[in-house]
Amino acid sequence: MEIDSLTPAEERVWRAFARGQDVDFRASADEDPARGADWGPERTVRAAVVRALLLSAPQEDGETAALRLAGARITGELLLQYADIDHAVRLSGCFFEDTPVFYAARLRQLNLRGSVLPALSAETLRVDGVLRLSDCRFDGPVRLGGAQIAGALFLDGAGIGEPPAGQAALQLNHVTVGDGLSAPGLRAHGEVRLTGTSTAGTIDLSAARLTAGAGAAALDAVTLTVEGDFLLREAEVHGWIGLRGARVAGRLDFSRARLVNPGDAALRASSCTIGELWLRRSPPVSGTLNLRRAQLDVLFLEPDVVPGEVLLDSLVYTSLTPHEPAERRLEMLERDGEGYVPHAYEQLTASYRRVGDDPAARLVQLAKQRRRRATLPWYGRLWGYVQDAAVGYGFRPLRAAGWLVSLLLLGSLVYALHHPEPLKPDEAPEFNPVFYTLDLLLPVISFGQEGAFAPTGGYQWLSYALVLTGWILATTVVTGITRTVSRQ
Repeated sequence: MEIDSLTPAEERVWRAFARGQDVDFRASADEDPARGADWGPERTVRAAVVRALLLSAPQEDGETAALRLAGARITGELLLQYADIDHAVRLSGCFFEDTPVFYAARLRQLNLRGSVLPALSAETLRVDGVLRLSDCRFDGPVRLGGAQIAGALFLDGAGIGEPPAGQAALQLNHVTVGDGLSAPGLRAHGEVRLTGTSTAGTIDLSAARLTAGAGAAALDAVTLTVEGDFLLREAEVHGWIGLRGARVAGRLDFSRARLVNPGDAALRASSCTIGELWLRRSPPVSGTLNLRRAQLDVLFLEPDVVPGEVLLDSLVYTSLTPHEPAERRLEMLERDGEGYVPHAYEQLTASYRRVGDDPAARLVQLAKQRRRRATLPWYGRLWGYVQDAAVGYGFRPLRAAGWLVSLLLLGSLVYALHHPEPLKPDEAPEFNPVFYTLDLLLPVISFGQEGAFAPTGGYQWLSYALVLTGWILATTVVTGITRTVSRQ
């Protein structure tokens, strides 16, 4: 492009490029680029001029060329697909009439901060430094799938409009970001796709507003890899969040976040590996919480955040905080959509034992046996009720002692008032109602009373009842002791 064919505005940009000088057409720093369609020729630059500058503009010796343009109206398509650009590019606060295309391009640095664009096409883009899209407003989708960004990707304060049907609002699938993704305050009307994305830094979506609608994907981050933290503090998400198979080495933080997807899973974090998962200081999750087969070092889960349905089968965690009474935690296990899940009770029991709260651990195990009882046939349920009433499935041994003492007092009183007749009067020992009752109740120990005396009538039926009750109590006590020893 010949320099004499440039408009005055374009010539100003052209001459500043060789020296890396700033060109700012704005009347004030807080000017709204959304009104850029009304800007006149005095601040209009053709996309073809920008392309010519970046690909073939002359440079001056001893100067570092760079495009530093603010407040311009860019007309026409900025086509830089497959381009190899060694200059820093900053087009801040600009208004783009057409979608710029950076497909498979390589740039040293790209800064579009505060600009207004119809969309962005930059699949497989490579940036040696930082890609900054802070405070940008996009009417359509932002496509960065497969991009490689050596530095950080900034999307803080950016807004993305609703994409065409079948497309994601923000496509960051299979992106590699060296220093992390910073996008606090991001607003996206459609799916944010992070499938297969990896970063050695942190992903920050704090205070983001992701709106996809009920039953749709708001944040799809399947097989995501984050070496730092993944922050969604104070975020509001309408639609489901998918983290199946993801790995977050640090903290996945939903503190004060609002997750809304009624009638479906709000958070799908199955088969993922996470250092710490925080769900706290938030309203109850609206939708299902799916943590099946997840592996967590720390689960920070407040009972008030737990939704009406959870899926916890094969969930493994080392520590559960904050420390809550077992009754509060058991409500969560009772909401499992798969019904009785033994593994969930064992995990909760283990977490209480790690902090030395054995009474809470026993209460969880008792609740587990009661849930299991409902899955048994009628005779199993009947025997379960007997064990529960007798000794609380072995977790309440004092209850057995109470039963034994009560039956001992009953039998001793009855047989003290109505002595049974001796079988052999000449050989029978002196009758003792207490030890006679103990002989009936204790199936192993013998004091020589039971075999020497024979009650009749109703007192004989009482002796049968005492013998049967004694066997039941002994069996349940032994079962409880065996269960306790096996747990240790």
